[in-house]
Amino acid sequence: MATPPHPRERILDAAEALFFQRGIAVTGVDQVAASAGVAIVTLYKHFGGKDNLLREVLARRLDAWTRHWDAAVAAADSPVRRLLAVFDAVETFRAEAGPTQWCCFLATASERPAPPDGRADPVLDLVEQDTRLVTGRLAGLAREAGCADPDAVAAMLLLLYNGVLSSLLRGVPADPVAPARAAARLVVDSAAGTRPQR
Repeated sequence: MATPPHPRERILDAAEALFFQRGIAVTGVDQVAASAGVAIVTLYKHFGGKDNLLREVLARRLDAWTRHWDAAVAAADSPVRRLLAVFDAVETFRAEAGPTQWCCFLATASERPAPPDGRADPVLDLVEQDTRLVTGRLAGLAREAGCADPDAVAAMLLLLYNGVLSSLLRGVPADPVAPARAAARLVVDSAAGTRPQR
């Protein structure tokens, strides 16, 4: 018989599902605790409040996404395929992720404006960390793939990547990854001065 998940993991699972199916602002910690099958005091003992809980959910999600992308890059057999591996990672990540509405980082950014006084926000810091990871890594991989302007290629691929995430929210097209990967391949082949490959 399998050991039931630790209360902390149950809380994180429940928070991720509720925050990114129903919305962060409309989901109270009482709902998260009830869904996780724990007392509200247990939730506060582990996380201290909603902001810390959201930060932990995002940190866990960022770690999972990074592992998928690392595996996709490692499995690719050429510099160009390593660059395009971001789309393979989206597919494997989506297959394993729970039924969340869309990208947790874009959802958080859409619901949480930056503090007007410029003070630090640990939750938005994680959103920025995800953005730096995606943009920096795409530029580095574009450089390795021999693209003449790696930053421009990274920017184009980021648009396609964001388009995939938005299309997953809309549900149209049903498989946004395949056309995005094909479009990205055209961008990369043009920037690298290579012939299109299969």
